[in-house]
Amino acid sequence: MNKVFASATEALAGVVADGQLLAVGGFGLCGIPEALIEALQASGVKDLTVISNNAGVDGFGLGKLLETRQIKKMISSYVGENKEFERQFLAGELELEFTPQGTLAEKLRAGGAGIPAFFTKTGVGTMVAEGKELREFDGETYVMERSLVPDVALVKAHRADKSGNLQFRLTARNFNPAAAMAGKVCIVEVEEIVETGAMVPDEVHLPGIYVHRIVHNPNPEKRIEKRTITEAPRERAAQTEKAGA
Repeated sequence: MNKVFASATEALAGVVADGQLLAVGGFGLCGIPEALIEALQASGVKDLTVISNNAGVDGFGLGKLLETRQIKKMISSYVGENKEFERQFLAGELELEFTPQGTLAEKLRAGGAGIPAFFTKTGVGTMVAEGKELREFDGETYVMERSLVPDVALVKAHRADKSGNLQFRLTARNFNPAAAMAGKVCIVEVEEIVETGAMVPDEVHLPGIYVHRIVHNPNPEKRIEKRTITEAPRERAAQTEKAGA
């Protein structure tokens, strides 16, 4: 089966709608489905609840959807790089469900595995556990967390065959596999598409059974969230000598 669509816009057509629960893969700006996010913005759908490790940055990634006010709620573990997110949240314009990062990953994994809930020690005794069931196992208190099953998952992978078997590249293999497995409908953006059967089975990170639609984006921008440059040893030594003089 050929699951390839001609564009991100076509891949989203008939799938995304107002008020949906979406999962978006990526960690910071690493491994985010850039073209699918742009197409989602252009679609004009609104009142979205978005599950994602964070909310991108101002003007890029999910930050674009915040600027156009298409997101009403974020389920995230870190949101510190986005000033517009901060403004909307503090103004009461955006709902936020803070979730510890490991718990967020397990919520998606459990959702994809058909597990409705699980118990974890993470968050016990904090605001994370407020309003949730607590239970004792072997003398330790655990909090029950419900799994997440998004209506649509938007995912980034490095390579796909036409049947949707996926390979992820390096650290872009973060929340993407879990998001793909959890989504009722999974749309994947990839840099390279090969014929079905061209990939070595042992190199397939996620089987095509989880993937419904594929979009080819051969030249993503791949922004760096923060760049830190270390001074060359000679330059550092010269500065130290000058300071000592």
